[in-house]
Amino acid sequence: MAEYKIDTLCVTGKPDYEANDKTGAIALPIYQSATFAHPELGKSTGYDYSRLKNPTRDHLEKLVASLDGAEFGFAFNCGLAAITALFDAIILNEKKGQVFHVICSDDLYGGTERFLNTIGQKLGFETSYTDTSELSNIKAAKKENTKIIFVETPGNPLMKVTDIALTAEYARSIGALLIVDNTFLTPYLQHPLSLGADIVVQSGTKFLCGHNDTLAGFVTTNNKKIAENLEIITKTTGSALPAFDSFLLVRGIKTLAVRMERHCENALKIVAALQKNPRVKGILFPGLPQSKGYEISKKQAKGFGSMISFYVDSVETVERVLKSVKVIHFAESLGGVDTLITYPATQTHVDVPEEERNARGITNTLLRLSVGIENSEDLIQDLEQAIG
Repeated sequence: MAEYKIDTLCVTGKPDYEANDKTGAIALPIYQSATFAHPELGKSTGYDYSRLKNPTRDHLEKLVASLDGAEFGFAFNCGLAAITALFDAIILNEKKGQVFHVICSDDLYGGTERFLNTIGQKLGFETSYTDTSELSNIKAAKKENTKIIFVETPGNPLMKVTDIALTAEYARSIGALLIVDNTFLTPYLQHPLSLGADIVVQSGTKFLCGHNDTLAGFVTTNNKKIAENLEIITKTTGSALPAFDSFLLVRGIKTLAVRMERHCENALKIVAALQKNPRVKGILFPGLPQSKGYEISKKQAKGFGSMISFYVDSVETVERVLKSVKVIHFAESLGGVDTLITYPATQTHVDVPEEERNARGITNTLLRLSVGIENSEDLIQDLEQAIG
């Protein structure tokens, strides 16, 4: 049978999926069971205990893997749990005390950076942060023990775009794994594995779920050894996604394609409006032709996403905007049907020292907008009255 297009995959899953449920239910059942009965001694239905494997989560993991073009998929109870499990899996069979060097984007979610600088360091990972939108910076950061290149593209919150194919080629040449955080664009717009990445991580809390009503994280890969280690990690640590949350993710993914189209359409209109506002002093969005990442984005993705960061003229304007928005919500997170505005300096990147934040461009006048699916005219009007 021919492979489905991605918008069909979002709704139905792969053509060769075999449903666990035999009733013909259109909606995926929630297998809210901790344990499963065995037919007899030495035989199993394939499900024994939900920490190990659950039919609802099993369907979700196969679904997300198929969207990413991966053989293996793993669902965790949040994005950071997915990243933690992945780094555990990478070093699971390595010698104790060994130190591995990670070259990491300097434009990534603050929680990821917090993990790398604390728990990751204790696990034996040494991290160098650099602007991965330039391959020369990655090459300059390389050490003899470089084992991982970790990029988030577009970056968070400065929207820097890394050339995945170029970076993957370099990673292979030095024997390093390339991990790509694909949260901002999702499999609907970008396929890092097909561009040469070894592993994709993403926060399912965001666009995949799409409704701001549950937490989830995913790791997908074609690397069998990493997958085997992830199975051990999830079985041992109990970080896998529960059945009900898995159901919510499957339900959310069914509308991913149509939501992403509306998200992207709204974002382009809002960027055009922000460009006309005299209080807006700079817009970071890969869909702007003058953006440094514009041509790379056109080459490796089929859309620019709906994340917009922009600078305003003063902290007073920031305070007014965050107090005055009405349709838009002042809240941390992104990727839902509701438009959210976030203040990176005190929310997503509060754990990054102020001096370092400012040096990167995450200043006290930077705002980040996650554009939802509301009417674009209402969103533009709300921003205009709030910015002034």
